[in-house]
Amino acid sequence: MSALPNSSVLLSPESYRLIDREIAKFPAEHKASAVMAALAIAQGQLGWLSQEVIEEVGNYLGMPAIAVYEVASFYGMYNLEPAGRFKITLCTNLPCALSGANRAAAHLKEKLGIGFGETTGDGCFTLKEGECLGACGDAPVLLVNNTRMESFMSNGKLDALLAELKQAK
Repeated sequence: MSALPNSSVLLSPESYRLIDREIAKFPAEHKASAVMAALAIAQGQLGWLSQEVIEEVGNYLGMPAIAVYEVASFYGMYNLEPAGRFKITLCTNLPCALSGANRAAAHLKEKLGIGFGETTGDGCFTLKEGECLGACGDAPVLLVNNTRMESFMSNGKLDALLAELKQAK
């Protein structure tokens, strides 16, 4: 594990081990290239990226915190605020919109009782509007927690997904 200058060590030893593995993929003078992976690892452990975590990742990679924040705020996969146990990101770009994403969005909003950018009162679901997920032929599509893609989301499939996730909670 690299030295952490002025850090309170917010991440687990396992997270640092995983970050070190990502750093090792780049020449030593380019360890900042592991920033996206480091942010994903930190978010995987903590659920979101607080300012303190962004600063810690910056310290660990030898980067200014603002440079780390620029990466984290640019990509929609990073949570800069606490999110629900299940973050559902629905693609609403034109191909998905033309294939039912607007209907799917309305259905999810009604079922969950929240809008885009909001979290259910029980902390189970956060609903996000997403950019193209690269599966236009399978529209409408969504991602669960940035790792699980679901395609052809009819109201019935949305209801089944919500029930499955709620059960897993």
